[in-house]
Amino acid sequence: MTDLITPELARSEPGRNNLGGQPYAYRRAELVEPDWTRLPGWKDVTAEEWRSVQWQRSHCVKNVKQLRDVMGDLLEDRLYDDLTRDQAERATMSMLLPPQMLNTIVPNGAADYTEAFYADPVRRYMLPVFSDRRTDWPSHPHATRDSLHEHEMWATEGLTHRYPTKVLAEVLPTCPQYCGHCTRMDLVGNSTPVIDKLKFVAKPQTRLDDMLDYLRRTPGVRDVVVSGGDVANMPWPRLEAFLTSLLEIENIRDIRLATKALMGMPQHWLSSDVLAGVERVASVARSRGVMLAMHTHVNAAQSVTPLVAEASKAMLEAGLRDVRNQGVLMRGVNDSIPQLLDLCFALLDGANITPYYFYMCDMIPFSEHWRVSVRDAQHLQHGILGYLPGFATPRIVCDVPYVGKRWVHQLSEYDEVRGISYWKKNYRTGIEQQDPEALNRTYEYYDPIDTLPREGQDWWTQHAGNHLAEAEARAAASRTAAEAQKLLDIN
Repeated sequence: MTDLITPELARSEPGRNNLGGQPYAYRRAELVEPDWTRLPGWKDVTAEEWRSVQWQRSHCVKNVKQLRDVMGDLLEDRLYDDLTRDQAERATMSMLLPPQMLNTIVPNGAADYTEAFYADPVRRYMLPVFSDRRTDWPSHPHATRDSLHEHEMWATEGLTHRYPTKVLAEVLPTCPQYCGHCTRMDLVGNSTPVIDKLKFVAKPQTRLDDMLDYLRRTPGVRDVVVSGGDVANMPWPRLEAFLTSLLEIENIRDIRLATKALMGMPQHWLSSDVLAGVERVASVARSRGVMLAMHTHVNAAQSVTPLVAEASKAMLEAGLRDVRNQGVLMRGVNDSIPQLLDLCFALLDGANITPYYFYMCDMIPFSEHWRVSVRDAQHLQHGILGYLPGFATPRIVCDVPYVGKRWVHQLSEYDEVRGISYWKKNYRTGIEQQDPEALNRTYEYYDPIDTLPREGQDWWTQHAGNHLAEAEARAAASRTAAEAQKLLDIN
């Protein structure tokens, strides 16, 4: 096994890097699958069971009691109480954690398991607790449940046409795992006490047919991101049929499958029926000159295990053009240069996954403890340049409301005191075709208020009003809206 060099070791022993004195010392690390039998609830689970996607799905952790059943007496009651309160008062996503993901939290064990569990980066975004959240600014005054306004840009139900040549197809509203920071928290997953989720109205096949019909009628679209939710939750025959129909549309030249499950439940993508289906679709894509790729979502190096690498390589061997990672930049998870580089090298060296994007966490309710400022994102982008191959150097992007992805250095103006950045765009979204000012207007994005200098924080205190009460009122309004939609669906 190759020696693992940590960022701390690199700083204390710069001579171990053959250039000496570099801010980051590279040393390839061997991937390791954490021993799941260290957890009391899984002490008797066999390797065969662990590799079974049916076992993984049926043993997902969905509530605090099930977490206790797995962790036994490793964790103190205070953590369970913290988690319970968050689920009741702050969580915008319900709990759903596959064994594969839970096993990567505190992967090597710890003398003080509770403190290590609290500090763990995977835990911080997959199992948020109340004490993680900020109490001064838990939500930004401009936070919204659909922060990117994707629903406003639906060409058909679930098909967002924001960019001129690209669409996002939300083919289903569920995932094998639910991330606390999910940008589609208004639609994806089960309702929580804070957020009553919106529901698709049309029947699943009708929605897919409507999407295909729109794409046939819209030759300017060449690129389809097939997402949700997570495509790993769609029965493979239905997904294959949809992909096959996409491949029959002449103007579609790029198809990207979006699935965090490549990391969260690689067992799905290693299933023989799924592998055979991917190979069939990839073969058709190659014959028609269509680029078929997979996009996954890994935020911490410890999540890249041998099973993840096996699944990624299986996808490439089945014929996908590429497997790429789109992570989310989050405080306490991956907001340092060593953390980002460790992750990128684990993906690239260990799993043949190309680091592609890191998105700044979106302005959804109760997410301020995760978000970083544009200034810090710029610093991180600068810090990772030069270590990775150019094709595998991820771009850190800000997904600006009503604009879309922008590299963090592309802003037009930046008021660092108030934390307001101003952005422009070079295309009209699907709702601005007749807007003559769309390309001249500036659009705003907001830094987390607690990261601002005192002058900026005071300004927001004076101008934001009772932000917590307003955030909770918006949550209540979302519940009312969801109830109104339910009545419409019934009628």
